[in-house]
Amino acid sequence: MHLSKEEKKDIFTKYGNSPEDTGSTEAQLAMFTKRIQHLTEHLKKNKKDTHTERSLVLLVGKRKRLLKYLQNKNIERYRKIISELGLRK
Repeated sequence: MHLSKEEKKDIFTKYGNSPEDTGSTEAQLAMFTKRIQHLTEHLKKNKKDTHTERSLVLLVGKRKRLLKYLQNKNIERYRKIISELGLRK
């Protein structure tokens, strides 16, 4: 999946501290969630694409680890990002 520069900039502006803030936990979680949604839609159409399925599983694991890290570091930021992204625990 290729996002345009504008789409990435919008995500980083909304969830990060600035458009150049690509390393904050919230910005990374937002990007992972966007990619997970895209791969999920792709797999609904292409059920036998095992390579993409593996990539999706790895990405979900990465997001899960980042969420756990954020939950242990700052519970308020964790709750905020969960509600904004529409994730549930």
